[in-house]
Amino acid sequence: MAKSEKVEVMERGDIYFAYRPKIDVETPKGIDDVQRFYMILKPREADRYRMVVFGQKKLPEVEGSGERYWAFVDKVSRKVDDVTRELGAEQYETKTRGERTRPAARPAGEGVYALVRHGDHTHLAYVLELPAEGSDVQRELNIRDEGSYIISVKNPQTPSPRGMGLGEHEEAEFPKRLQERFRNRRFINVDPPEFLNHEGAELLFVGAAADVSDELGITLDAERETEDTAEVFSDLELDRQEHPTAPLLKGEWA
Repeated sequence: MAKSEKVEVMERGDIYFAYRPKIDVETPKGIDDVQRFYMILKPREADRYRMVVFGQKKLPEVEGSGERYWAFVDKVSRKVDDVTRELGAEQYETKTRGERTRPAARPAGEGVYALVRHGDHTHLAYVLELPAEGSDVQRELNIRDEGSYIISVKNPQTPSPRGMGLGEHEEAEFPKRLQERFRNRRFINVDPPEFLNHEGAELLFVGAAADVSDELGITLDAERETEDTAEVFSDLELDRQEHPTAPLLKGEWA
């Protein structure tokens, strides 16, 4: 990290990763069987949950690729029930195929994160607490033991890049004081983090580094977690019978 680049932690909290298998897929075998990939942020200083959905159904590589991954804030709520409901299973009827099942999401990682002002850009950095050692699930979803991503937010009043973007009526409507920060630019830093408190906020993630401490010079307070203490179940109030634990604890597809 260059000494001239000032680092300031704007927000800390808990982070959770989860994936939902495709419709009627009871036992996924890999990322091709994934319908949605979620990242859930719970800030420590604010009583709310933010659910982020990634278009590519995984995180970008943390180093070297230069890939830009599109994501959006799907749900923001102070009620954990709203998040739990989004991650739950659902059965519904269709005219052509009869009854179909939307499988429950599977937790695939939990840890701690920080939103960091770093020079002229913003990072989201995290360190995992579970699983203790990643395996197939984490490898395919690019969930590293730790990672740092440059994160930007899109101006909803400008066109989306090709192949990206929500519908016109799905994009965020930021309050005037946040919208004015864009100054007609297409993307700006997620600064302040309040941008993430608006459903429909569109984001770009670019992998920055695999070593958070070395790159940003900050320490994330990761704790050793176990199956008994896993906060993804206690905090998000997920039922272990409905949401298989193998991806979180062993890195195995389920």
